[in-house]
Amino acid sequence: MKAAAFRYARATDAAHAQALLAEHGEEARLLAGGQSLLVALNLRLSEPAILVDIGRIGHAEIEARDGRLRLGALATHAAIGRSAAVAGAAPMLAQAVPHIAHPAIRNRGTIGGSLAHADSAAELPTAAVTMDAEMVIAGPDGVRIEAAQDFFAGWMSTTVNGDELLVAVRFPIPRAGTGYGFVEVARRDGDFALAAAAAQLTLDESGRIASAAIGVASITDRPVRAGAVERQLVGVLPTRASVREAAAAIVEEVTASDDMHATHAYRKHLAAVVTARAVTAAVARAS
Repeated sequence: MKAAAFRYARATDAAHAQALLAEHGEEARLLAGGQSLLVALNLRLSEPAILVDIGRIGHAEIEARDGRLRLGALATHAAIGRSAAVAGAAPMLAQAVPHIAHPAIRNRGTIGGSLAHADSAAELPTAAVTMDAEMVIAGPDGVRIEAAQDFFAGWMSTTVNGDELLVAVRFPIPRAGTGYGFVEVARRDGDFALAAAAAQLTLDESGRIASAAIGVASITDRPVRAGAVERQLVGVLPTRASVREAAAAIVEEVTASDDMHATHAYRKHLAAVVTARAVTAAVARAS
C-alpha cells in the first residue's frame, strides 16, 4: 500500500515545530527518523494531513555532565550505541541498543521517536523506565520535566500534548559499582521482543542486594517497573534460587493477551526467564 496524500513542512527549529503543531493540531504528525511512522503511513494506520519534519532542528546532543547523561531527542540509535559517553555513563543503555531492529533502522531511528512512539515492546522505553529517566518536553508555556514512569500513558500513548515537543531525555548516571543487565527474547533477530527485561542494582558489603530497579517490556500496554520483584530482591543474597524465586513474581503483572506472536501463558514464562537472566547479569557486573 501507499500512504494517503499529505502536506509536508520542514521545521527550522523547535519553536517553528511547536508553531506548526499548534496550527494544525491533531492533523499533524512529527517526522524524525521515520522508521515507525512511514510504515504506519504506508499501511494507512495513520493518515495525517501534514507531516512536520523535525530532522534538522538540532537536539541530537549526547553529553554526560552534572551527574546526568543527556540525550537530545534526535540522537540516533546508532550514535547512542557507539558513544563513549553512553558506554561510560549508562552502559545498560548501550547494551540495549543492539537489540533494536537492524543497523539500517538504527542509523535513522531516534531515541525521541522511540520514546514518543511508546511501543510497550521497545527497548529504549524499557531502559528509560528502569533507569528513572526524565523527559524534557517543550511547549507553549516553556519546558517541563516528566518522569519516565509517568510519561507512558498506555498503548502507544504518552503525556506529550499536541502542541508540545519532546526535546531530550536525561538519565541519572549510576554510582560506581552498579551492575546492569538487559535480556531480550524475540522470534527473530531484529523483531520486537516477546519479552525483555532490564535490571540495574547495587550490592552491599555482605554481597546482598542493596537496591534494585527492574523494567520489563512486552507484558502489558506500556513498559513497567517490576515493583514486586524489586521488593523481593532487596536484602537478599543473590543465589540462583533466590533470583529465580524473586523473578517469578513478575508473572502477576503480565496482562498481555494471546496474539499472533505468543500466548499469555508463554509470555508469563518468558517474563520470568528474562527477568532472572537480567538480574543475574547485573549481579555479576556489580560483583
